[in-house]
Amino acid sequence: MLQLRSLAYNIAFYVNLIVLMIIFTPIYFVVPRRMAWFAPKTWARTSMWLHRIIVGTKVDIQGLEHLPEGPCILAPKHQSFWDTFAFLPVIPDALYILKRELMWIPLFGWYVAKMRMIPINRGSRSKALRQAVAKARERMQERRQLIIYPEGTRRPPGAEPAYKYGIVELYCQLDVPVVPIAHVAGLYWPRRRFLRYPGTIRARFLPPIPPGLSRAEFQDRLVRETETACDELLLDAAHSENPPPMPPTAAARLAELRGLERV
Repeated sequence: MLQLRSLAYNIAFYVNLIVLMIIFTPIYFVVPRRMAWFAPKTWARTSMWLHRIIVGTKVDIQGLEHLPEGPCILAPKHQSFWDTFAFLPVIPDALYILKRELMWIPLFGWYVAKMRMIPINRGSRSKALRQAVAKARERMQERRQLIIYPEGTRRPPGAEPAYKYGIVELYCQLDVPVVPIAHVAGLYWPRRRFLRYPGTIRARFLPPIPPGLSRAEFQDRLVRETETACDELLLDAAHSENPPPMPPTAAARLAELRGLERV
């Protein structure tokens, strides 16, 4: 049954994306950019609704009071495709840094271009970072919220943190607060697998880290606060009524945390 529900949801997810893009196209490309957010936000909401109806996976996003009104950097954990769209409904004017190859996808790339995202060529990391900083500074004059995944690539729940330098440079150059976002969505929507597990995906917006800290101080605080919250959410998921299966990284981390609780 789990396999059938997962297959049904994966099909419904992409059908929903294609159908909505076709339906919204006549309106999306003629209204102002800010108004056009109705289309991506509707897609995100309906995708999560389908996730709940077909698979039985609910969403609980906590700490929205920590989301600043003006420009900021949002720094979510990156564990699955889920965290690339699930926060869209609650973010006023999201700004993503993405691979330029995504812009070449027919229709989807046109939708992304309308929202004035930041496509980069990842061939040269230093050049890509300079381009990202320059474009982000320009776009954030429109009071947008930049979303960047500090670890760069998707990592399994409970894995040893591997935060990249890019988030530190953006923090120092853009001089705006950074809001860490903790979650363990990878337990319910695993990376590189088609299975989707029922339960409640809990995500938490943490208090903003103010601008002006040193590079080392900022990185230490970002990692510590994000990972502490992720550990709490991992324990919460493990103790839930219907816990999802734990990948080896999550099981190992749970054993460490439970050992610390006994000390």
